[in-house]
Amino acid sequence: MKTRFAIAILSFSAIVAFGQKIDFDKKLQEVGIQVYTPGKPMGNYVKAVRTGNLLYLAGHGPTKSDGSNITGKVGKDLTTEQGYEAAKQTGIALLSTLKSELGDLNKVKRIVKVLGMVNCTDTFTDQPKVINGFSDLMVAVFGDKGRHARSAVGMYALPSNIAVEIEIIVEVE
Repeated sequence: MKTRFAIAILSFSAIVAFGQKIDFDKKLQEVGIQVYTPGKPMGNYVKAVRTGNLLYLAGHGPTKSDGSNITGKVGKDLTTEQGYEAAKQTGIALLSTLKSELGDLNKVKRIVKVLGMVNCTDTFTDQPKVINGFSDLMVAVFGDKGRHARSAVGMYALPSNIAVEIEIIVEVE
C-alpha cells in the first residue's frame, strides 16, 4: 500500500511540474480512497469550525465507513505498521468531514497544521512513524498542498480506546 502512495506522489509531482490543474476529488479515486458521509458528533460540539479562510477540524479517530473504529494500544495490541494504517484511516475520516463541510475538496488551499495523538505504551517512541500514515495520505491526495506542520505525540489513553486521534487546520478558499 505504501508503494501505491509513493507512485501517486510521484505522478502528482509530474502533473504539477507541467502546470496542469489537479482535481482533488478525482485524485481520491486514483489513490483508491472512498470518503463517506460522516456521523454526527457524540457530544455538544461540531466537527468543523471555519474562521476566515481557516477550517479547524475536531479530533477524529480511525473510523471506518461502517462506523467501527480501529482500537488498541500501539506497542501492545498493534504494531507500528497497524498504527500507520490507523492513522491513514483517520485521514480518510478527516477527508470525509472536509468534503462534507466544503462540498468540494478543490476548495482546499493547503493542509496547515496537524496534531497526531497515538494511543501507545509508555515505552513506544515511534509516534512519528505512525502519524506518517496520515501525512503520506495527505501528500498522495494534495501533493505539496498536503505538506503540513505537525506534532506527533504519545497518549496513555484515547476515547473508546481508539488507536489514533488527529486534528487538523486547513486553509480553504
